[in-house]
Amino acid sequence: MHETTVILIEVGALLLGMSLLGRLALRIGISPIPFYLLVGLLFGNGGFIPLDASADFFEVGSEIGVILLLALLGLEYTAQELLSNLKQSRVAGLLDAVFNALPGAVLALVLGWGPVAAVALAGVTWVSSSGVVAKMLRDLGRLSNRETPIVLAILVIEDLAMAFYLPILAALVVGVSLVQGAVTVAIAVGVVAAILFVALRYGRFISRIFTAEHPEPLLLGVLGLTMLVAGVAAEVNVSSAVGAFLVGIAVSGKVAHQASQVLTPLRDLFAAVFFVFFGLATDASELVSMLVPAALLAILTMATKVATGYLAARRGGIGIPGRWRAGLSLTPRGEFSIVIAGLAVSAGIEPRLAPLATGYVLITVVVGPFLARIPDTRWFKQRVRSRQAAVTSRSRG
Repeated sequence: MHETTVILIEVGALLLGMSLLGRLALRIGISPIPFYLLVGLLFGNGGFIPLDASADFFEVGSEIGVILLLALLGLEYTAQELLSNLKQSRVAGLLDAVFNALPGAVLALVLGWGPVAAVALAGVTWVSSSGVVAKMLRDLGRLSNRETPIVLAILVIEDLAMAFYLPILAALVVGVSLVQGAVTVAIAVGVVAAILFVALRYGRFISRIFTAEHPEPLLLGVLGLTMLVAGVAAEVNVSSAVGAFLVGIAVSGKVAHQASQVLTPLRDLFAAVFFVFFGLATDASELVSMLVPAALLAILTMATKVATGYLAARRGGIGIPGRWRAGLSLTPRGEFSIVIAGLAVSAGIEPRLAPLATGYVLITVVVGPFLARIPDTRWFKQRVRSRQAAVTSRSRG
């Protein structure tokens, strides 16, 4: 059978199955993300029927999915709102790094993997998955919630921090000189600063390039600019997600609203592909040996993420339900964690780091969407009301 025909059959069958699972998820009232991941595991490396022919399609599609998720999040906010949120969340970003990077570094040292592996595993546990969190916020209808800008600010701080972290890690694993590492970091930071400056100063002019009245050229133009900037950012060791997010920030007004409308169906398609590819790229047979330490690390660092979001929301004046929503929304890890682990393993640092990171990410990304729904449950709301009533009673007494 011709390879193109096999790709069509594999992709078509997988998309049809995902559609049915998506309907099931909506019927039982949960996010479809865990189902997409499990589909990828079933048909990936070590699965029942490996889908080899369509692997390249899903790999490229997954990258486009992350880019679109972050671009459309950027369209929801202006550059001024972004800077304001970043300034207000500086302390939260610092707490986030300490609370969540430290457990990974400590575990690597306890396992005897050495300091470079400790730096790598610290990054794996530090950064939440922007793609997963963005989809959860949309699925749960929380984009307009008061705590959402705080959650996004923490995600952006993490993604921007990767502009510093990834070049440093790359320098460590390949053993380059201090000067070479410094040059790489300087280039990455300069690109981020340049994109942010253009978004702030010339955003209104960028919007004038496009027309809101004609959907087809608007779709092609915004998608093309987003992918172009994301690719340039990735080429200089800056996250493509950061580049896509800043493009979304730069586009404003009616153009931003219309671009969001025409890009939403594409985002939904490629975001689903991203989560399936994550499962396809995972060898389920390698997870067993590191499942226990991965589970323990996941439990600890999901708790520290909840603490990070809760404290950040409290500093922002958000009520108790919003604090819990912020914290629980940050628990999934994803694309960055896998990239970091792959970078370390490819350099021969520690082969066991890959299955540990994969098991860790899968646990957080499957459990995270369920945890994020807890504040919407009836028993949680009743407990919050009871606690608030008790506090009010004590204050009056």
